[in-house]
Amino acid sequence: MNPVVACAGEILVDLIPTEVGEYRDGMLIEVHFGGAPANVAIGVSRLGVPAAFIGAVGDDPFGRMLVEYLRREGVYTGWIPIKRARTSLAFVISKPGGEREFFFYRPPWATTADTLLSEGDVDWEAVKRVRVLHVSGVALSHPPLRDTVVKLMEVVGGSGGLVSFDPNFRADVWLGDVERARREMLQAFELSSLVTLGRDELEPLLGVSGFREAASRLLSLSPSLKYVAVRLGGEGAYVATSRGEEAYVEAFRVPVVDTTGAGDAWTAAFIVFHLVEGRGLKDSVLLANAVAAMKCMRRGATSGMPRRGELAEFLRARGLAVPL
Repeated sequence: MNPVVACAGEILVDLIPTEVGEYRDGMLIEVHFGGAPANVAIGVSRLGVPAAFIGAVGDDPFGRMLVEYLRREGVYTGWIPIKRARTSLAFVISKPGGEREFFFYRPPWATTADTLLSEGDVDWEAVKRVRVLHVSGVALSHPPLRDTVVKLMEVVGGSGGLVSFDPNFRADVWLGDVERARREMLQAFELSSLVTLGRDELEPLLGVSGFREAASRLLSLSPSLKYVAVRLGGEGAYVATSRGEEAYVEAFRVPVVDTTGAGDAWTAAFIVFHLVEGRGLKDSVLLANAVAAMKCMRRGATSGMPRRGELAEFLRARGLAVPL
């Protein structure tokens, strides 16, 4: 297999309640595939672009479930080592309107498999051939995964590939140390071609609330940074480029069940349609918004991510004839 897109970092199980509110005795919880870069790999593959995942799982039922799910979705799993540790878990607290919060069974709270990915686990010559690498900021919170992911960014970028980075800021994995998170992510911003982040990350990571100001600030950090995308939830998304282009597209209105993974769905689509296929900026944002909206209609980070035919049907039903 020759993956076009490789996604690296955390892979874990999302445990998502079937009802809104705090945990209580007897609450029903669903087991779902999770981990931001792993979700992106699924989204990319469903849109027809060869994808691979680089990351570690535990030698346990959850780890086997995650690898089998990737394999069934056509994601290359040959770069996934099995570690003698438990697979990471993310517990979701469901909020009204499909929103959610997270707490983790993962470092710093427990030693788990995904953070044990080391440089010796990576096929560095093969990695140099991918066109796009996508990583998440959660991976930067703990070594040796942090150092491996940073080297992946350096190697792919140095080989002429594009590097996509989503800070995916989760205070729980940083013990609330926002300053440390900022320091680690600054290096990642500087190594990236694309940074894609949510509106709720602007203030803690950049100290600004305006999405245009945030994009401008990030684009000034590094000559390698070509695109900054700010996902605005129910308001849509905004992308600015180093060439001075910008695009803002409103969100699609859909019945929201669960927003878990919506940002990953958006990022997967933008990578496919703009970075890989080279479609126009505004069309790429519109398609990414559509993919994210479709994900929100089902519970779980990847369960609602569409394939091309499903995406085309969604657009046609809204009077949009975008060739796919």
